[in-house]
Amino acid sequence: MRKERVEIRLDPKMRGKLEEVAAARRSSISELVRDLIQRSHEEVAGAARLAAAERIGQMEVEDVPEPAELMRQLSEW
Repeated sequence: MRKERVEIRLDPKMRGKLEEVAAARRSSISELVRDLIQRSHEEVAGAARLAAAERIGQMEVEDVPEPAELMRQLSEW
């Protein structure tokens, strides 16, 4: 997989924290950052799925509508 370089600016204190966490995990800073991004993305995606499920649970649907009507109803929430 092709990887791209990303530059971030950290003050020395934050850089030290990053190095400390990487060392504790016995990983490189790059591996640590990739892992943290992945975890954050999964957290955001999970929260979005949970919010969607809660909205669906709050819907008052007596009969299951046809797929097109269901899509219309869901888009209104």
